Amino acid sequence: MKKLFAILGAIAICATVSAKKPEKKKTEDEGYKFDTVKVIPITSVKNQNNAGTCWSYSGIAFLEAELLRMGKGEYDLSEMYVVEKTYNDRAAAAVRTHGDVSFSQGGAFNDVIYCLRNYGMVPDEVMPAGAMYGDTLSNHTELSALTDVMVEAVAKGKLKKLQSSPDGQPLWQKAIAAVHEIYLGKLPEKFTYKGAQYTPKSFGESLGLNPDDYVSITSFTHHPFYQQFVIEIQDNWRWGQSYNVPIDEFMDIFDYAIDNGYTVAWGSDVSETGFRYSRQGFAVLPATEAPKSGVGSDQAKWSGMKAGEIADEAAKHPTPQRWVTQEERQQAYDNWETTDDHGMLIYGKAKDQMGNEYYMVKNSWGKYNGDFGGNFFCSKAFVRYKTINIVVHKDAIPANIKSKLGIN
Repeated sequence: MKKLFAILGAIAICATVSAKKPEKKKTEDEGYKFDTVKVIPITSVKNQNNAGTCWSYSGIAFLEAELLRMGKGEYDLSEMYVVEKTYNDRAAAAVRTHGDVSFSQGGAFNDVIYCLRNYGMVPDEVMPAGAMYGDTLSNHTELSALTDVMVEAVAKGKLKKLQSSPDGQPLWQKAIAAVHEIYLGKLPEKFTYKGAQYTPKSFGESLGLNPDDYVSITSFTHHPFYQQFVIEIQDNWRWGQSYNVPIDEFMDIFDYAIDNGYTVAWGSDVSETGFRYSRQGFAVLPATEAPKSGVGSDQAKWSGMKAGEIADEAAKHPTPQRWVTQEERQQAYDNWETTDDHGMLIYGKAKDQMGNEYYMVKNSWGKYNGDFGGNFFCSKAFVRYKTINIVVHKDAIPANIKSKLGIN
């Protein structure tokens, strides 16, 4: 039957090849064309530069978008304040667990929400990136070269007892905090912003953001659906919990959120070949098998192509997208094909000229060359397959799913 289908497809394609040539050339020439369906206001694209702090940039971008949604105006919050607080806490966790908690530049959306709840926030002008070494962008290479060794020496060393200062604080902890202060800036106790004086805690409270309104959601089968669990990734070192839902309901949350004016903090694997084109303005998950479409349809021309050929085509213009199952998604996670790589912000929906659906994504790699100033379009198929977790406002979840999760 498959052989018959291929023969019929070949006959149909040969019969129409002369008529289709101009149209095919036109499609190749025009590349990717996107029609926006929904766009939610966001703040400007930032640049994490040479630092593994995407989680802070995307988490802050999410909070800034929430402030816009709430009619609070445009804010530029300090990523480095969150980073320094998180680095100090992660170092303490690494030592307390004798190195079983890893110490690195990475983090999770939960770290941003935790900081808002427990430490507050500060404006970027109070603690900007790169200021301590005369730059406007981060470079944490030298910082990590120092602190990684320091934390490992204490956490995995042969010390039987750690020394403390008279106030009871471990000396190693003061040493780590001092290095962070040298490279990232002094954590402010008080500051003035737009004529008013704040502490980080009071400024955070003035924003009107309730940390309890934000929830993490994922979709994996190694834990029960409609319950919370700790996603087993190294950068989830605070052991933040995520609600678990089936993949189709997971995607429903994306669409419902955007349709109702809510952005989505998006944590994803970005190791797929199709993500490499994000610097060109798009990220895709091309189908590697012939689509199940009728002879003579728009997608029939892809029948019989090899996976590499389809990938080459996807670099130039839209192709059919691969729509994975729940089982395929789980297998990729279990096989380490899907890993916790990058945090971004989803703020809209669009379609290409072939009808494939996309989410509009704000990245934190600066306004690199491209048509969209550091933003890009990511196919819904890619998001379905490669998402680790998302954070949304609880009201961005459809009522029927909220009920199953027990969220009020």
